[in-house]
Amino acid sequence: MNSLRLAVRMLIRDLKAGGLRILLAALLVAVASVATVGFFTDRVRGALSSEATSLLGGDLAFISDHPVPEKIAEEAKRLKLETASTVTFPSMVGASFDVVLCELKAVSKFYPLRGVLRTAPASNVPDREEFSVPPRGTVWVSDKLLVKLNAKVGDKIQVGMKQMVVDSILTREPDSAFDYFNVAPRVLMNVSDLPATRLIQPGSRARYRLLVAGDTKALAAFQRFVKINTARGEHIETVRDARSEVRAALDRAEQFLGLASLLSVILAAVGVALASRRFMRRELDTCAVLRCLGATQATLLRLYIIEFLLLGIAAGLLGCLFGFAAQFGLLALLSGLVQVNLPMPTIVPAIQAFAVGVLLLGGFALPPLFRLKSVPTLRVLRREMGVAPMSLTAYSLGFIVIAALLYWKAGDVQIWGVVMAGISACLIVSALLGWLMVAGVAHMRVVPGVAFRYGLASLRRRKASSIGQIVALGLGIMALLLLTMVRGDLMSAWQRSLPTDAPNRFVINMQADQLDDIRKFFQTKKLAVPEIYPMIRARLTAINGKALNLNSYQDERARRLAEREFNLSFTKKLRPDNVVIAGRLWSADLRGPGEFSMEQDIAKTLRVQLGDTLTYNVAGTLVSGKVTSLREVDWDSFKVNFFVIGNPALLDRLPANYVTSFYLPKKQEVAANELIQAFPNLTVIDVEAILDQVRAIADQVSRAVEFVFGFTLVAGLIVLYAAIISSQDERIYETAVMRTLGARRGQILLAQLAEFIAIGLLSGTIAAAFASAVSYVVTVRILNLDYTFNIWIPLIGALLGAAGVVFAGLTATRATLNRPPLQTIRGLA
Repeated sequence: MNSLRLAVRMLIRDLKAGGLRILLAALLVAVASVATVGFFTDRVRGALSSEATSLLGGDLAFISDHPVPEKIAEEAKRLKLETASTVTFPSMVGASFDVVLCELKAVSKFYPLRGVLRTAPASNVPDREEFSVPPRGTVWVSDKLLVKLNAKVGDKIQVGMKQMVVDSILTREPDSAFDYFNVAPRVLMNVSDLPATRLIQPGSRARYRLLVAGDTKALAAFQRFVKINTARGEHIETVRDARSEVRAALDRAEQFLGLASLLSVILAAVGVALASRRFMRRELDTCAVLRCLGATQATLLRLYIIEFLLLGIAAGLLGCLFGFAAQFGLLALLSGLVQVNLPMPTIVPAIQAFAVGVLLLGGFALPPLFRLKSVPTLRVLRREMGVAPMSLTAYSLGFIVIAALLYWKAGDVQIWGVVMAGISACLIVSALLGWLMVAGVAHMRVVPGVAFRYGLASLRRRKASSIGQIVALGLGIMALLLLTMVRGDLMSAWQRSLPTDAPNRFVINMQADQLDDIRKFFQTKKLAVPEIYPMIRARLTAINGKALNLNSYQDERARRLAEREFNLSFTKKLRPDNVVIAGRLWSADLRGPGEFSMEQDIAKTLRVQLGDTLTYNVAGTLVSGKVTSLREVDWDSFKVNFFVIGNPALLDRLPANYVTSFYLPKKQEVAANELIQAFPNLTVIDVEAILDQVRAIADQVSRAVEFVFGFTLVAGLIVLYAAIISSQDERIYETAVMRTLGARRGQILLAQLAEFIAIGLLSGTIAAAFASAVSYVVTVRILNLDYTFNIWIPLIGALLGAAGVVFAGLTATRATLNRPPLQTIRGLA
């Protein structure tokens, strides 16, 4: 108890004296940044977990790309499970002369088994819960569909070959709460009306779902039955899988925001190390006096450990409170991604953030503390006696802590390895170049001016401090530049991939005998005639003559890709956004052997290599060809692209639909409706809304990253200040002595300016070089984006480093020039 009271008094004293303020600030930023991101993602995941069954619409869902087999439905009935079915697909609906792409869902009686449907009788009217599905001959539609069709409740709309009455406005359905990419308006109809619309035809891309709910044992038995009897294109989804695409998106957002917040943790760690080192030097006299008064080494160590634990607890609590408040700001920036009420966060993010603060203290503050217990009592009489200088190996524990935290947030060995390699190389090279610069200063005799020579000589007199400052500042500036450069590359790549004339309309279901007339239509409307591509629906059945075994793929995505239907195409030559990276494309001989070209990522996922023979089933016809090339595809171009294409000799005799994409200016948007009126079988997909939605989401995520980047910026400023004041006491003492010996104010300023410029230029240059290198690896090797070297980045990094160090250094020592030298010396004595 006595140790605790004394430690509390020491903590209050050191905070008032300023010895621990930088350390407190660094810990506060680290904890707050981790807590902010943690609280936000915890709330979203809590909503996903709490609403899992309602998001699914049942306890289980059997999903298929073809009608649900009778044996599956009969087994559910045999087990006395509740059932409901849905069929979902894109389609065009119209009213008067307006035609709009929508997402049509036909539902059976008892839908949904879990969750609720809500409708409103008119726009801007309170909604109500529904306990049935739309009556036959009617539809429930989203409000935005009525706006696009210029219609209202009670009007008739054309759904396929059937006119249906808009009965209500659909305000909520179970599986759309998190569907932020569902930009197509929803139309909900009774499944009994589906045959009359004639919208489902052979080859239609519809998704069939059988929802089941009931007793746990019966559900388990149904799962076992389905697992044994699952065919191609079928799988079962549980509440754990509900909205899996949303979970994946949130995983990526959490990973990116977590890495951004971890940069502030890394910088905070540097600040903690520098502040702890300065605190140790300032406590040497106190420890020597306590040793003379009978304090043992164990007592000293216990006092300082308790003091730092109290400091860590205070920083952890304050950081968590600040993070809890800041996450509301992050939620506001990402409000478009989540459209449900979020539960309050759990205590887990606070524990994790608190643990980060404790780990930083343990890794970077404990090494100096352990050295304080070794202060000799003779220091009371001989001030030059102290403890041995800190070595780099003393911070090995801190390096391990940072490596573990980075891996925790990165979640990817490749990203973790690249960033850790960059940090390690920056530390080593910074230390080496710092040592070379300090050693070289001793041989500089041609620098004009006594003040400048004295300032540069100060680097050599404080050799360890100077090298430590260069390393700390280099790492800090590198972290700031790295985040800025990677974000800039992402945004630049996005802007390049989405030019103003990017295709904003897709047309599907074109028939071969319509192509000439469709081209003439574009010419008549004075629109650029787009390229039209054949599209053949096919299933992969064998690789190298061996039947495809879905169980051989451990990854769920790989299994789903293997069992899905592929859209094949054929062409004589590739577009510029398709680049052959391995093998060769087929020759001009259009009657040569069958060949395939495969997109590189799907080839890797399905474990297909050059030279493999693929067999596809096209409407009962088997076609085989050898993979002779792998392609890199620019999917962000919003042009028509395919995973697998073949040569004309292999595929041009097979039945095909045709697809195209084109850019339609806003002033000519009526041409899309005229195209559908001229060719009723066509489906025109307006992706302008998708482009706007994706741009909006990219903007939201960008602003969220900038929000988290604010913590990094604050941490960087703390590092900058901590690096400067780490040798402030020595510099202040020297300044007072120089003034006592008659040095003028201007001479002292020039000396300090020379020292700070040398440190800042070297730190900034090293940081800019390594930030550029790591940014290149992350951008090209990991994010698969184009990298453009910008010569201004190293220059700006070096200049900002020099300017920041000069500003912080002169600000920290300015007060000394305005005080009498004797007062300064007595204050440090």
